Amino acid sequence: MGLTHPQYLVMLALWERSPRSVKDLSGALALDPGTLSPLLKRLEAAGLLTRGRDRADERSLAVTLTAAGRALRAEAEKVPPAIVARLGVEVGELEELHGALTRVIAAARATPDAPDPAQEPVR
Repeated sequence: MGLTHPQYLVMLALWERSPRSVKDLSGALALDPGTLSPLLKRLEAAGLLTRGRDRADERSLAVTLTAAGRALRAEAEKVPPAIVARLGVEVGELEELHGALTRVIAAARATPDAPDPAQEPVR
C-alpha cells in the first residue's frame, strides 16, 4: 500500500470522514499538530489528500481526500482480515484486547496528577 502505520491511521480517519480539520484529526488520532503536519505533507505529496483553508472558517485548515486517496480504501480494506489471519487469534479476542487497551489509555489520560514514568528517577 505504500503507507507507514501513522499514515495509514491518518487515512483511516479520513476514510471515516472527509474533509476534516487538522484540529479534529489531531484529536481523533491523539497526535499533536506538530507530529501530524509532516504526515499530512507526505500524504499530500503522494497525491492522497489536499490541505487548504476551510471555506466556513478561514482560520481552520481542512484536509480532504483526493480521488486517489478514496480509491486506496479498497486496497486498505484487505489489511485487517490479513492481520487477523496472520495472528491466528479470534476476532472476539482481539475486540476484548482492544477494549481493555482503550480503557487503560482512557484511565491514563484521566489522571493528570499521575507521575510521568519517563521522569521517574532510576533506582
